[in-house]
Amino acid sequence: MTEQEIRVSVVVPAKDECDSLAPLVAEIGTALAGEAHELIIVDDGSQDGTEALLGELGRRYPTLRVVRHAHCAGQSMAVLSGARCGRGAWLVVLDGDGQNDPADIPAMLAEARRRFAGSAHRVGLIGHRVVRRDDWIKRLSSWLANRYRGALLGDGIPDAGCGLKVVRRDWYLRLPAFDHMHRFIPALLRAQGAEMAPWPVNHRPRRAGLSKYGVRNRFWPGLVDVLGVWWLLRRTRVVEAQEWKG
Repeated sequence: MTEQEIRVSVVVPAKDECDSLAPLVAEIGTALAGEAHELIIVDDGSQDGTEALLGELGRRYPTLRVVRHAHCAGQSMAVLSGARCGRGAWLVVLDGDGQNDPADIPAMLAEARRRFAGSAHRVGLIGHRVVRRDDWIKRLSSWLANRYRGALLGDGIPDAGCGLKVVRRDWYLRLPAFDHMHRFIPALLRAQGAEMAPWPVNHRPRRAGLSKYGVRNRFWPGLVDVLGVWWLLRRTRVVEAQEWKG
């Protein structure tokens, strides 16, 4: 498939997800069988055999591309590395643990394209996990974080932590790059004059491995991050400039 034919770049950040990736790759291939797409898995410094598995999967799936970080850089930087390497006009992002359902992608793509056709500033959708398949501690911490974030940033998104997103890749690449930015994509896009809307999606139990996030490294740092993003958004300016010819 040539670069001109690729319309969708699917990016999956993965850190020690060796037991989840093979079925996820197969599901993504099935969901996007009718799309000219590429799948980019970003191995974020895994130490569990992910590198060897991806080499094997690459020989089986011609649409698969592998990007590897020598050291763990975090989920946000992994997604950004994949987006920068992508060639499609549309960027689809989902987590590597299998909790996001690839079957949701076709409907999200169709709706995002419909909205973009009506307005160049409606650039994407973010999943809303209406029924969460996590333990009560994660659900509670996410609920509190979403309420706090929404109150300060006013992004109108009920579930900003959902990993499943469909967005114009060119708009995504305009965003400032910083650690944990993946939790604030709708607010950052709004500051650039774009719009991202929520979309109800399926959420599944983790099929294998352990979560990389907990209260200590997700909830409390997230509260501090919101203040940093609030500061950034208050200083963001969008200026439309045209060359003047006298």
